[in-house]
Amino acid sequence: MTGTSLDPLSPHDQDSPARPGPGTNLKIIAVGLGALAAALAQTLIIPVLPTLTTDLHTTTGNAQWLLTSTLLVAAVSVPVLGRLADMFGRRLVLLISLGGLAVGSVIDALTSDFGVMLIGRAVAGLSAAAIPLGISLLAIVLPEQRRGSATALVSAMLGIGSALGLPLAGLIGDNADYHILYWIGAGGAVISGVLIFALVSEPPASHERRIDWAGIVLLTTGLACLVLAISQGSSWGWSSARVISLFAVAVVALAALTAAESRVSNPLIDMSALRRPAIALTNIAAMFVGFALFASFTGTSSYVQAPAATGYGFGSSVLTAGLCLLPSGVLMLLLAPVAARIINNWGAARVLTVGALVIAAGLVFRIVAVDALWEVVLGSSIVGAGTGVAYAALPSLINAHTPLPQLAAANGINALARSLGSSLASAVGGALLSGITLRVGGFELPSLTAYRVLFAVCAGAAVAAAVIGLVVSSGTPARVTRKPAPDTASHP
Repeated sequence: MTGTSLDPLSPHDQDSPARPGPGTNLKIIAVGLGALAAALAQTLIIPVLPTLTTDLHTTTGNAQWLLTSTLLVAAVSVPVLGRLADMFGRRLVLLISLGGLAVGSVIDALTSDFGVMLIGRAVAGLSAAAIPLGISLLAIVLPEQRRGSATALVSAMLGIGSALGLPLAGLIGDNADYHILYWIGAGGAVISGVLIFALVSEPPASHERRIDWAGIVLLTTGLACLVLAISQGSSWGWSSARVISLFAVAVVALAALTAAESRVSNPLIDMSALRRPAIALTNIAAMFVGFALFASFTGTSSYVQAPAATGYGFGSSVLTAGLCLLPSGVLMLLLAPVAARIINNWGAARVLTVGALVIAAGLVFRIVAVDALWEVVLGSSIVGAGTGVAYAALPSLINAHTPLPQLAAANGINALARSLGSSLASAVGGALLSGITLRVGGFELPSLTAYRVLFAVCAGAAVAAAVIGLVVSSGTPARVTRKPAPDTASHP
């Protein structure tokens, strides 16, 4: 952020001339719908993977690539599309992101060929950028008094989509053709894209439009290798040559990226911004929150489906397991605007601390309350409530310490941090659940101790995020003056 002046001013001042208008709610709905569709796309096929394995005539390992391919594209596209949005227009790139979801979903909806469906899932991975792009777009086009609640709502869509997607997929998977799931993603993307195109104007974009191709190559290589190693470590073996090589390439590529970006006039990743204490700590907190949230989803779905002979499971169906998460998603949705109002009074850092502590409390409750299904639902709901509050605080902190011309890129990095936290938690959780087992009917299944250890580790991550919130709130980090880029161009 070369040339950016720093002042202890309000997070959004002077150069955001948006005023209240009758279409404000429609703009929020349009962007929020796209964010929800993008979030659903990441979870909708999880419950139907066994069906996909049979229908596509492939192996369980290959079917997992329908998730991994989306994750790989998402990891790369989120920061890259965020930076391109700052240069070429946030609305334009958001529409491209949603277009990827629409095209990829239609491809998948029309095929039962594994290779073609894999391509469609990869294309749909572009939609992961829709949430940070939507946040950065609304932070400019909305009147100031509506930005907080809108940001909180769109940010919470990541958790809401995951919580709603599992029961929806379970219901459709049990009673209808799974291809309907893809049509849902395509329909949501198209409707959202049309509404955004019709209702939301393109805010000014930076005049500097030189693309940092070297940065894109290094970032793509580093993140792809990192995410692939984390996601496949359990199946390939953490000490295998493939996994070790991937981690090594990731370290080298990301180290080279760090060195290269400091010498580029228009870098893909502004390393000086990432090193700013408030931004760096917020991104670390995002990783911890993403890590902690994993326990609620996986630790609920697989937990309640485990047979009663394990001593903790309830032998429930996929649909029942998904419905156990439904209250969590509803609470995220309801608490997002409430959290925004609290942020205005307390500050985003303190609200992050509160939300993270609520997450930790919910996970501790899951450790000690194991006798009834309602206890599982209550514990996951507490986690959902805390997540909704924490997810509202994270982008608010990013927006408060980032100049407007770089909002999309900054929110993209924060969303990537959340995603990496969840991926890391998936790897850690998989290792714990497969390593601490008991034998039931000739099968090795995770033991209650395994789940308790997982919940404890994730609760520790939530507490770490809460501590970060306290550190940020107790300091006096500079806030950026809201000045537009030296040369701006409007693209209505």
